[in-house]
Amino acid sequence: MGYNHSHLNKKDKNLIISILLNILITAAQIVGGLVSGSLALLSDALHNFSDVIALIVSYFASKLSRRKASFHRTFGYKRAEILAAFINASTLVIVAILLIIEAYKRFQNPEPIESSLVIWLALIAIFANGFSVLLLKKDAQNNLNIRSAYIHLLTDMMASVAVFIGGLLMTFYQWFWVDSILTFLIALYLIWVGFDLLIKSSKMLMLFTPDHIDIKDVVRAVHKIPKVNRLHHVHIWGLNDDELHLEAHLEFKEDISLSEFDKILHAIETVLHDQFEINHVNIQPEFNKEDPKEIIVQD
Repeated sequence: MGYNHSHLNKKDKNLIISILLNILITAAQIVGGLVSGSLALLSDALHNFSDVIALIVSYFASKLSRRKASFHRTFGYKRAEILAAFINASTLVIVAILLIIEAYKRFQNPEPIESSLVIWLALIAIFANGFSVLLLKKDAQNNLNIRSAYIHLLTDMMASVAVFIGGLLMTFYQWFWVDSILTFLIALYLIWVGFDLLIKSSKMLMLFTPDHIDIKDVVRAVHKIPKVNRLHHVHIWGLNDDELHLEAHLEFKEDISLSEFDKILHAIETVLHDQFEINHVNIQPEFNKEDPKEIIVQD
C-alpha cells in the first residue's frame, strides 16, 4: 500500500499549482468585490482564501507524512494528513458561519452591485477552480487529506457558479437581494460537506473503529482458525488512509510452541487482510492466563 515516489511528487506538484491558481483568484475577487460591492463575490474570495490555507496545510501535511520514524516519533508523521483534514474541515464550517452572518446583514440592507464585473470574475474562478478540481480528483478518492482540499475547491467552484448566476439575475432583473441569498446557500452547503469531513477525520484522530469494520465479524473469522480459543482486548483503528491496525490478546486452546504460533499468526494476518483490509496486526498470545476475556476491555 501507499504511494510510490513519482506519484507523490505528482501529488505535491498538483497541490502547488492549485495553491498558485487560488492565490490569483483570491486577489482578483477581493479587488472585484470591493469595486463592484458584491458580497457574494467577497464571500467567494473569503472561501478561496480558505482554499489557499487548506491547500498549503495539505501540502505540508503530505510532505510531513513521508518523513521517517525515529525513537521519539515511532509512527513518524503518518497522522499529519488526518490532522490536516480535520483543520481544513474546521475552516470550512467557520467560513460558512461568517458568510451567514454577513449575508443576513446585507439582506437587510441590499445595495446596488456592478454585476458585469461579478460575472467575469466568477467565470474566471469557475475555470481556474475547475482545473484544480480535476488535478486533485484522483488522489481525493483514497486520501482524506487531499479530499479535504478537493472539497474546498469543489465547493468553491460551485460557489462561483452560483455567483455567476446571481450576476446574470442582477444584470437582467436588478435582483440585488439575490446576492445575499446565494451567499447564504453557499454557506449552508459548506457546513454540510465540512461537517461530514470533520466527523470522518475526528473519528480517525480518536482512534475509533472504522465504519466498515464489524469487530464481531473479525472475532468470528479469527475463531475459525484451528487451535484458537478466544480473541479479546481488541482494538482496531486507522493510523492513516493506508494503514489499518489491529491489536488484541489471543488465548489458545493448548500450550503451543513459538513456531506454531508464527504459523497461526500468518493465517490470522491473511484472513484479516483479505476479509477486512487490516494490514498491521499485533497479537499477544496467551494460555490459561487469568484476565478479562471480553472482546472490548478498557485498558
